[in-house]
Amino acid sequence: MSQLENRVALVTGGARGIGRAICERLAKEGAKLAVVDIMQETADKTVAEFREQGIDAIAIAANVAKAEDAEAAVKTVMEKFGRLDILVNCAGITRDTLLMRMTEADWDAVIAVNLKGTFNFTKAAIRPMMKARYGKIVNISSVVGRAGNAGQVNYSASKAGVIGITKSVAKELGSRNIMVNAVAPGYIMTDMTEKLPEEAKKLFVDMIALKRGGKPQDVANVVAFLCGPDSDYVTGQVINVCGGFLM
Repeated sequence: MSQLENRVALVTGGARGIGRAICERLAKEGAKLAVVDIMQETADKTVAEFREQGIDAIAIAANVAKAEDAEAAVKTVMEKFGRLDILVNCAGITRDTLLMRMTEADWDAVIAVNLKGTFNFTKAAIRPMMKARYGKIVNISSVVGRAGNAGQVNYSASKAGVIGITKSVAKELGSRNIMVNAVAPGYIMTDMTEKLPEEAKKLFVDMIALKRGGKPQDVANVVAFLCGPDSDYVTGQVINVCGGFLM
C-alpha cells in the first residue's frame, strides 16, 4: 500500500513548476489531487494530463488572495472526495526590484498572494481537518525568507511571514493531530528562475555547496515526506532544500 493511499491533497499553484512536481510526487504515493491555479484553463490542462496517467485529480480555479475563493475550493474538494487530508500552499509570485524603486502595488501583490494566500487556504482547510482530527499542511517558504535578499524585500518578507504562520498554526493545532511544516527552497530551476540573467544564475550557483541548482522534484520529495506517515512526529519545522546555499 502506498504511503498516501486514500489521502486527498489540495495543492495551490499546483499546475506549474514546483507545484506540479509536488502534485506528481504525491500522486505517485497514491494521493488524490485537487490542483489549484488562478487560471481555469491552466488547471484543466494539467489535470487532463494527470488523468491520462491514471491520476485521480480535479482542477480548481482560485485566486488565493481571496478568502471566498479558498473557502469555495475546500468546499469543492469536500463535495468531490468527502475529505481533505493534505494542504500544500505553493502558489507564489515575485515582483523583484530594489526597495527604493518598489511601488506599493509591487509590495501588495506579493504579500497578497504569498502570505495572505497561505493564510486564506490554511484557515479554510483546517476546518475539515480539525473535524477529522488529522491533517498535514506544508507551506512553501524560501531561503530568502530566512536570509533576506537584495531586490526581494517584498518576497523575503512574505516568505518570512509564511514561516511565522507555520510555527504558530503548528502550536495551535498540534493537539488536534494536525502537523504543519514549511519547506524553504533555494535556487530551483523553474520557469521563474530561467528568466534570470546568466550572470545572476552563476552568482547563485557559486554560493551553493553542491555547485548546482536544484530541480522541482528535489522540493517535491521533501514535501512528500512531510505529507506522509514517516513525519508524524514532525511539526513546526522549516526544512531547507537548497543544496547547501544556507546552513
